[in-house]
Amino acid sequence: MDTSTDSAPPFLRIRNLTKRFGQFTALKDISLDVKTGDFVCFLGPSGCGKTTLLRAIAGLDPQDEGMIEIAGRDVSHLPPAARDFGIVFQSYALFPNLTVAANVGFGLVNQRAARAAITARVAELLALVGMPEQGTKYPVQLSGGQQQRVALARALATSPGLLLLDEPLSALDARVRLRLRDEIKMLQRRLGVTTIMVTHDQEEALAMADTIVVMNQGVIEQVGSPQEIYRKPATAFVADFVGTMTFLDAEIAGPAALRVGAIELACPDAARFLKGSAVRIGLRPEEIRVRNIDSATPNQVATHVTTLDFLGSFCRAHLTPEAAPGVAILADFSLNLMRDLAVAEGQPLTIALPPESLRVFAK
Repeated sequence: MDTSTDSAPPFLRIRNLTKRFGQFTALKDISLDVKTGDFVCFLGPSGCGKTTLLRAIAGLDPQDEGMIEIAGRDVSHLPPAARDFGIVFQSYALFPNLTVAANVGFGLVNQRAARAAITARVAELLALVGMPEQGTKYPVQLSGGQQQRVALARALATSPGLLLLDEPLSALDARVRLRLRDEIKMLQRRLGVTTIMVTHDQEEALAMADTIVVMNQGVIEQVGSPQEIYRKPATAFVADFVGTMTFLDAEIAGPAALRVGAIELACPDAARFLKGSAVRIGLRPEEIRVRNIDSATPNQVATHVTTLDFLGSFCRAHLTPEAAPGVAILADFSLNLMRDLAVAEGQPLTIALPPESLRVFAK
């Protein structure tokens, strides 16, 4: 899958990359372009190949086939030390016998930089990650969030062209993870460093990335902005993995129409399929309309509320259409709507399924 869309030369260019572990093919003919200064998230379930792709870029698990270019330079067969990247692992990987300052400056010492330059750079980076007074401490004296900040400062110390983040937040508790993800994104924007982060957390990817690469079973399913991935999923897998989606079995009834049981729905996306084709349609729960429905509103469906789940800032309703009793539709209702319409379990409720919100996938 070639994802090149920009006329400017990409900072990272991958072509036809394949990686095998014995008889198992972890990556299958991957092609991808990453723009300079982009924050890219590799997103997918466990075992989809996202970490393997990151490690191939770093040279830690060299590919069996294909080419990798960084800043116009072919690094396909170069060792990790020659690839100009910094990396942060899930497990922090700090040296326990070195102080925070020594950990941050480790790469600069290896490059034989002048002592005064190392001291100044370490101080600059510790201030950058909000730890200016922590240089004399050891990793064991720090919290998990602080250790990950030190690991990030160490990765940035040599001013790499590429920053690689391998699930850097997954070992942290929820509150620290939220705070640190915002800090990482702000830091990346400030520095303008091209960044690739591996995550299985869809919320993390949607909140942090400029571009999301959704992976599944060793291939790329879709590349796009968070809005594109969420609003216009290219496959049923992407629609199901990113966010919540109601899927319904349907049949194409015409150029812009489909049928779910006895219910006929207008749907512009149906034009991509032949009449009579069996398909699946997807709809996000928040796109269900219940207000301001009149006789001109398309795709009205009479339902009743089967169950209601209180989820804090909203309620998730399970709706059953009167004309298709075996079908379940999920709908997210704000607490204001719940109060205004006095929505309750067992209540009849007319909803509308916006035609432009219905996504059609081959069955």
